[in-house]
Amino acid sequence: MQRTRVKICGLTTPEQALQACELGADAIGLVFYPKSSRAISIAQAAQIQQAFPAFVSAVGLFVNPTRAEVEQVLQQVHLDCLQFHGDESEEFCRSFSVPYMKAIRVRDGLDLQSEILKYSKSSAILLDSYDENSAGGTGKQFNWDIALQCVQSSPAKIVLAGGLDASNVASAIAHVRPYAVDVSSGVEQAPGSKSIERMQAFFNEVRSV
Repeated sequence: MQRTRVKICGLTTPEQALQACELGADAIGLVFYPKSSRAISIAQAAQIQQAFPAFVSAVGLFVNPTRAEVEQVLQQVHLDCLQFHGDESEEFCRSFSVPYMKAIRVRDGLDLQSEILKYSKSSAILLDSYDENSAGGTGKQFNWDIALQCVQSSPAKIVLAGGLDASNVASAIAHVRPYAVDVSSGVEQAPGSKSIERMQAFFNEVRSV
């Protein structure tokens, strides 16, 4: 069985990013969405990215950005993957010559399989909880059976997000068998401030499965 990869999202300092990497993070999410409590500037992102050791991916998170906004970030920060969390089209997502991951917020009435097919060129599909007031990082959990159906029926790499923390991530992995898990608020002591103890507990649970 393949190991479950881990992305820690919403890091705001080089020190916390390095801690996450040393604990075993495969990817670090840098938030370029101004309305997020975890948003950082391009200059901050460049500083954080410099702290990454080898073999850790930098993922830039955007929500309905303009082309110019994405290109400005790419000119100054090395990103291994773009994560789009809004209503971006597949054509827009793949137009930057950088691998991308599309986030889909699970909600009633959404034809999830059809949505996944729209983004067939993506490197992965991230499934997150739906909140009408937030694009992510809500700490809310959705029905994991839905994610399991996607893993079983879709060729896409499924990344599970939404309400994960040390108390439930082992159960989530055992139930869904996702390609990766993505956590933000579940390892925080405050929005944008990660807790090394909570990150350590999270990684311990991931490895226990």
